[in-house]
Amino acid sequence: MKIMNDIYIWVRDHRVHHKFVDTDADPHNIQRGFFFAHMGWLLCKKHPDVIEKGKTVDMSDILADPIANFQRKYFKSLVFLVSFVIPTLFGVYVLEESLVMSFCFLVMARYVISLHATWTVNSLAHYTGYQTFDASQEARENLLVSILTSGEGWHNYHHVFPWDYSTSELGYYYNLTKLFIDLMAKIGQAYDLRSATTVQIDRKKLQGDGFHRWYTVKRLHED
Repeated sequence: MKIMNDIYIWVRDHRVHHKFVDTDADPHNIQRGFFFAHMGWLLCKKHPDVIEKGKTVDMSDILADPIANFQRKYFKSLVFLVSFVIPTLFGVYVLEESLVMSFCFLVMARYVISLHATWTVNSLAHYTGYQTFDASQEARENLLVSILTSGEGWHNYHHVFPWDYSTSELGYYYNLTKLFIDLMAKIGQAYDLRSATTVQIDRKKLQGDGFHRWYTVKRLHED
C-alpha cells in the first residue's frame, strides 16, 4: 500500500482534479508550479476553492460500496499490517535480513520511492510531453511516467477519456495496469469496462497538439 489516504478521500480528490483541472479548485494544480503539483499541495492548507468545489462532487457510489467502506473503516489497521508489519517480517524471515534493515529498505525506502513515482502523474505528466488529444489543458502523454507507474503516464488521453479504464489508446504498451484489470475481468472481479472507440479517439486528436494529426486525418478521410 502507498498510504495515500483512504479510498473515499483519494477518489474525491481525483474527481475534483478532473472536474476542475488547472484551476484553483484542482488539489494539485500544475499552474501553481511543478513542486506544488508533485508534493507541495500536501504540505500546505487546501485552497478554499478545493474545499468548496470538493463538496459538489458526487461520492454516493463510494459510500454505497461495502468494500470501500471496509477499507475506509479499517484503513489505519490495514496500513499498519500490509505496509509495515508484513514487509518487515518478509525481510527478516524470508530474506534473512536484520529487523532494522528490513524496516528501512522494505518499508521506508519502498514507501518513499513509490510515493514519488506516483506523484509524477500529478507533476511530470502535467508538465512535459505530448498533448495529443487536447492541447488546451496541461495533462500530457509521458512515457517516463508510464514506466514509473505501470501505465499512468498517458495522461492527456486519461483526461480526455476519464471513463476509459485502459487510460491509453496503446493497449498494453507500458501499461501493466490495463493488463491487471483485464486479468481481473476474466475472473469476474472487474466488470462494466468502458473504452473509447477508434473514431472518438481520432476525432479528439484533431484538437491536440499535432502529434499523430496527419495519420489521424488520413484515417478519418479513408473511413
